[in-house]
Amino acid sequence: MADALKEKILRQLIADKGREVKEATPKDIYYALASIVNEEVKQQWFRTRKYYKDEKLKEVYYLSMEFLIGRLLESNLLNYGMLDEAKTALEQMGFNPQEVFAEEHDAGLGNGGLGRLAACFLDSLASLNYPGHGFGIRYRYGLFEQRIIHGNQVELPDYWLTDPYPWESRTEEEAVVIQFHGDVHMYKRNDGTLEFEYKNTDKVMAVPYDIPVVGYENGTVNTLRLWSAESIFSNNSDRLEGNKQFYRDLAHEHSIEQISGFLYPDDSSYEGKELRLKQQYFLVSASIQNILKHFKTNNRMSLSKLAEKVVIQINDTHPSLAIPELMRILMDEEGFSWENAWQVTTKVFAYTNHTTLSEALETWPTDMIKSLLPRIFMIIDEINNRFCQGIWFDHEELRDKIPELAIIAYERVHMARLAIVGSFSVNGVAKIHTEILKKKEMKDFYTLFPDKFNNKTNGITHRRWLMQANPKLAELITDVIGPQWIKRPKQLISLLKHSSDSALLEKFNQVKHENKRELANYIKQHIGITVDERSIFDVQIKRLHEYKRQLLNVFHIIYLYNELKENPNQDMTPRTFIFGAKAAPSYHLAKEVIKLINTVASIVNYDPSVKDRLKVIFMENYNVSIAEKIIPAADISEQISTASKEASGTGNMKMMMNGALTLGTMDGANIEINDLVGDRNMFIFGLSADEVLEYYQHGGYHARDLYNTDDRIKRILDQLNQGEFGVHNIEFKDIYYNILYHNDPYFVLKDFEPYLETHELAERAYRDRMTWLNMSVTNIAYSGKFSSDQTIQEYATEIWKLKRK
Repeated sequence: MADALKEKILRQLIADKGREVKEATPKDIYYALASIVNEEVKQQWFRTRKYYKDEKLKEVYYLSMEFLIGRLLESNLLNYGMLDEAKTALEQMGFNPQEVFAEEHDAGLGNGGLGRLAACFLDSLASLNYPGHGFGIRYRYGLFEQRIIHGNQVELPDYWLTDPYPWESRTEEEAVVIQFHGDVHMYKRNDGTLEFEYKNTDKVMAVPYDIPVVGYENGTVNTLRLWSAESIFSNNSDRLEGNKQFYRDLAHEHSIEQISGFLYPDDSSYEGKELRLKQQYFLVSASIQNILKHFKTNNRMSLSKLAEKVVIQINDTHPSLAIPELMRILMDEEGFSWENAWQVTTKVFAYTNHTTLSEALETWPTDMIKSLLPRIFMIIDEINNRFCQGIWFDHEELRDKIPELAIIAYERVHMARLAIVGSFSVNGVAKIHTEILKKKEMKDFYTLFPDKFNNKTNGITHRRWLMQANPKLAELITDVIGPQWIKRPKQLISLLKHSSDSALLEKFNQVKHENKRELANYIKQHIGITVDERSIFDVQIKRLHEYKRQLLNVFHIIYLYNELKENPNQDMTPRTFIFGAKAAPSYHLAKEVIKLINTVASIVNYDPSVKDRLKVIFMENYNVSIAEKIIPAADISEQISTASKEASGTGNMKMMMNGALTLGTMDGANIEINDLVGDRNMFIFGLSADEVLEYYQHGGYHARDLYNTDDRIKRILDQLNQGEFGVHNIEFKDIYYNILYHNDPYFVLKDFEPYLETHELAERAYRDRMTWLNMSVTNIAYSGKFSSDQTIQEYATEIWKLKRK
C-alpha cells in the first residue's frame, strides 16, 4: 500500500511541478499528497451529497463565526485510513512526515474554544454518519499572528492564504446577494396584508468556498461552507481606469472585501462595530438563502414544513440575526403571514449559549441596526413588541422585569434574548453552566420557557486530540484494550482494569517522557531555552482573559522564585511552566499579563541561583498545531478560572485524555471531570461558584485585608508596584491597582493560598511515580465521556432529531 501511494506521489509531483523527488521540497510533497487525498475524498463527497438528496434526510446546519479546524492533511489521512501508509511512503522518499504536514498553514478561521468546538463537532457529525454541515466566513486574515517583542504582544496580519489552500473549492454558481442599508417601502395588498419592498441597497456578493469534512473510515464527507465577500461588479469590464467612478468603485470594493477580511475586527470605533455587525448579517443571510434554496431543490414540500428537513444551530449569539433573516425571506419573498413565518422559524432554530459573562452577551445600538439593516430592525422590533405584550398579558408577575427581558431595551438590541425567544432549544455547555443560566443569569427566561433549556456538555474529537496528536499513547492503549475504543471512545474505561499494573504504568511513563522530550526539543529549537524534560510540565494554554486567571499562575511562579532566592538549597521538584495565549488587541490588562509572564520568564530562566529548577515558557502565536505539541507532554493541566465564569472548557478535556492531571477550581466541565475521577485523581482548590456569586451579591471581599495580612501576597504586589519585575516601576501598576483598588474582581488573592497548598500536594504526588501514573491512567480511562461523539449523539437525538446516513 505504501509503495503504491509513493508511486502516486511521484506521478503527482511530475504533473504538478515537473520535478523528480530529488528536486522536491517538503512543500512540493505536501501539495502532491494533498492532491491525491483530494481526489479520493471528492468521490466520497459526491456520493454523500447524493445520498442525502436521494434519501431526503433531515440536515443540521451549524452557524458559527469561528471554525478553528487546524491543519487538515494529517487529519484527512487519519480519517481516510491512509495515515500510516502515507508516513511510510514519505519516509521511503527521504522526507520527515511531520515536516511535510507542517507546510500547511493553520487556517485562520477561529480564535479559541468556540471555534475549536465547532471544528470538533463537524468531525463528529461526519464520523457518526450524521448529515450536518458548517457555515462560516472565509476570512482572508485570521485573528492576528502574535509576536512577542521585548515581552510585549505585537499583532501582525495572519495571512494564512499566502499559499493556495488545497482543501477549498470555489462554488461561484451558488453565490448569493446580501443587501445593506437602503429604504423599506410598505404597501397594502388587496387582502389588507402588508407588502414590503427593499430599495436603494448596497449589494454584496457572497461566494461560497467548500471544504470537505471527512468522517472516520466510513465514507461520509460533509461540508464546511465558508462565504467570501466580493463586489457584484468585480468582473465588470466596462469600467475605464481613467474614470473617477473607477476609483470610487475601488474604494467600494475594498469596503466590501473587509467584510470577510478579518476575524473579529477591532470594535473600539463605530466603524469597527458596524463592520462586525456587517459580518454577522453577511454570514446569516448568505447561509439562510442557501439553506432555503437547498430545501426547495431537494424536497417537494412547502416551506411551511421546513423544520421537518432543516435544523439550524446558532453557535453563541453571533449568528442570532439568522432568526429575523428567515422571517424576512418567508414574509417578503415567500408571502407568509407573520404568524405562519414565526411558527416555522421557532421550530427551526436552536441556540447554544457559551457564557455567563455579561460583557460577552452581545448587544448592538438600535440606530446602527436601523441604518445598516432597516428591514431586519423592523422585524426585530415586531418580535420584541409581540414578546413584551405576551409577558404583559400572560405573566403579570414578570411585568416589572420587562426591561430586563425585552429584546430591545435602552436603545440596545440584545442578541441572546433574540436567540432565546426565536429558538426551540437553548442549551448550556456544562452542567454547572446550564444551572447558572437557569437559576441566575437567565432565570426569568427559564420561568417563561422551562422546556427550552437543556444541557449539552462540550466535547473534543479523540481522533485529533489523541490518535493524531499522541499516536504513541493511542497505540499503547490499543495494545492494552484493543481497537474498539477508536469507534466507541467510552471503551477507554477498560483501562481501569490495568491502572495498577506496574509494567504497563512504566510504558505509559515512557510514552509521556518521550512526548516531553519532543516538546523540550521544540522549545529549544524555536525559543532557545533548555528545559528539563524530567521536570513537571505545568501547562496553561487558553485565551488570555482575567477570569481565566493566568495572573494567579504567574503569582505562584513569583512566589516559588522568591522562595528559591531565600533558600537556594531547598528541596523542590523542578518545574517548567508553559503558557500559550493571545490577548485581544484592545484588552490592555490581558496584554499586561502577557508582558508580566515574559518579564518573569526573562528573570527566572537566566538566574543561576535557581539552578534550572524553574523555567517559564511562553509559546508565541498559540494555535491548534502548537496545542498538538504541548498537550501530549503536559503533566499538570491548569484550569483555574474564577468559579462560575468558565462555561465549560475543552482544554481540560484534551489534557485529561492525554494523561495530564487537572489542577483547577470547581468550574465548568472540571466539575464533571471530578464527578468521574473523584478528588483522589485531580487537584481541586478555591472558592465554589456559590461562594463567588455570594461575594458578588454583597460587593466582593476586601482585597486589601489579604495584602495587609499575608506577607507572600504583599511581597509579590510590592514587587510589581516597585519595578522589581520590569524595566520601569510603572510597568505593572495597572495590575497592582486593578487588584487593590478594583478589589480583585476575579478573586486572585482570595484563592492564592489554597492554590499554593494544592500545588504542594501535586508536587508530592508527582514524586510518587506509580501513584501519579495510576492517577494519569485513571483520567485517560474516564475521558471517553468527553468525546465530542458523545456530545453530538446527544444533540442529534435530543435536539436535532437526526437519522444517521
